[in-house]
Formats: sequence, structure tokens, C-alpha cells
Amino acid sequence: MDASDNASPFGKRRYNAYNDWITRTHGGRVQKVSVSAGFTCPNRDGTVGTGGCTFCNNAGFTPGYLDARADIHAQIDTGIGFLGRRYPNTRRYLAYFQTYSNTYGELERLKACYEAALAHPAISGLAIGTRPDCLSDAVLDYLAELAGRTQIELEIGIESTCDAALSRVNRGHDFACSADAIERAAARGLFITGHLILGLPGESREEMLAGAARLSALPLHAIKFHQLQLVRGTALAREWQKDPDAVPLFNENDYLATLADFVERLAPRILIQRLGSEVPPRLKLAPNWNLRLSELAPRLEAELSERDSFQGTRYREM
Repeated sequence: MDASDNASPFGKRRYNAYNDWITRTHGGRVQKVSVSAGFTCPNRDGTVGTGGCTFCNNAGFTPGYLDARADIHAQIDTGIGFLGRRYPNTRRYLAYFQTYSNTYGELERLKACYEAALAHPAISGLAIGTRPDCLSDAVLDYLAELAGRTQIELEIGIESTCDAALSRVNRGHDFACSADAIERAAARGLFITGHLILGLPGESREEMLAGAARLSALPLHAIKFHQLQLVRGTALAREWQKDPDAVPLFNENDYLATLADFVERLAPRILIQRLGSEVPPRLKLAPNWNLRLSELAPRLEAELSERDSFQGTRYREM
């Protein structure tokens, strides 16, 4: 792609936005309603490790409307009530199994949870968040069967393509595990979104940017970007409190510049589902940005416009 050609291949934006694709594909807004089915994680229960990833406190990424004590139908009712007021133009809702690893359990239990959500009259599909080491062939076969009759989005926590960084935060798997899970899921025709954290300790800026080529070589459909945030109660937050130099953090300008560099190297076909994340102020320890999540998209657009570039400008097929 020639950066001197200032006609964007993505319409009004300079990157391939998931929301634009959703509008084209489904005729309007599709909203994800978070539900909790009480799953845990193999990196917490001793199967892979204990203590979990050092950056993880699920309370920091769980919406305030979610009451895990309620049954799935009641959770969906509450969530739609909240989201319907906030986004009144929503056309469809997906039940979003978000907390912990939502393919980690006996297959019959997974089926019962997913089918319970799909039985809700307002739900027209599922988004399922999980780890790459929790995707057996049997689970993927079942998800492929579901995808034959409803919308299924599989969200896989990749977090980094750098094994040193994954080890540094006690992730419990390597990048090869993520690549294998993505390949096996894609072979079954599943829509796959990868989650990526920019700024993990143990990963240089060069390694982060090299990740764009590694991910572009995989059959990913979309990416969710997260900036590293330190959540109270996590091992990584305690480590930073003892020695801030051990866990360097992006300021907002450096994050935006790195995000733009990454997007320029990312295959144009990959949808960008989110550009960052927010942790509730009561739980977030650092960084303290003077920037709201809603400002990331226009700031990224401005950065790419200033460079006269787009998603994929520096992408080279491997």
C-alpha cells in the first residue's frame, strides 16, 4: 500500500474498524451483554499454575451491571436493561461469556451454559472469551456446530507474541500455543478475535511491533488492543509499587505512537475491535492518563492522518 495515496481503503477511517464491518454485515449495532457462568482458569486452579497472570484481576474488566450470583437469563435481562438505555439503537445482542476462561470445563457443562444463553429471546449469538490452552478439538467441534446456526465469536487471549513477556507475567502458555489454537479454530470456520496487551514487561518496543507481522500471518479476523494497566490486588501492581522501573508504563502519547506503528504493520484484512481498555478508577493504580477510552479512536485517526498512512501501510506478507 502506498502511503502517498491519501484515499483511505477503509472509507472514512484509516483503519479497518470492527464496528463498521458489523454495521455493514448486520445492518446496525450489535451489542455484547456480559454474562458470568462461574468458570475459572487453569492458571489459577493448579492445572497450569496458581495465582493467575500477574496483571489479572477480573474485577477490573467486569462491567458494573454484571451480578454473577444471578442465573444467565437474569444476567442477560439486567445487561440489556442497562445497555438498551445507553445504546438505544442496538439491533442485536450477543451473550458475552467474558470472565475467566469460558471454554474451561466439561463439554456438557459448556453446552448447558451456551444453550441457556441462546434460549433467551433477545440473544442472537455468543461471544466466548478464553485462553488458547483451553480449546480442545471437541470444544472447537461443538462451537463450529453452533456457528452453523447462530453467530459465534471466539475471543482468544494471546496477550503477546513474545515468549519472554508471556513468561514474565506468568501467562502459562507460549505464543506457539496461541498460534495452534487460532489455526485449529479457523480450520473450523470460526470467527476469531485475538486480545493483545501492549506494554507488558519483558517485551521491547521492537518485539511488540514484530508481533504485528506474526499475528498478520495467522487466520485472525479481529484484534482487541489493551494498554497495560496496573489493577489493584494484582502481583504486577505490587511489583510496580516496590520498583516502578521494573514495570515501565506507557504514557498516552507513547501508547498512541506505538499503536499507530503497530496498525501500520498489521494486515489490512484484520478488523480492529478496540483500541484500548478502561479499568474502574477505584481499581486502577496506574497509569494515570488524561485521556478517555472514547478519545483513542479520533487520536489514532489524527496520528495516522499526520503520517498520511493507514492500517497496512508498512505491512509485508510473510
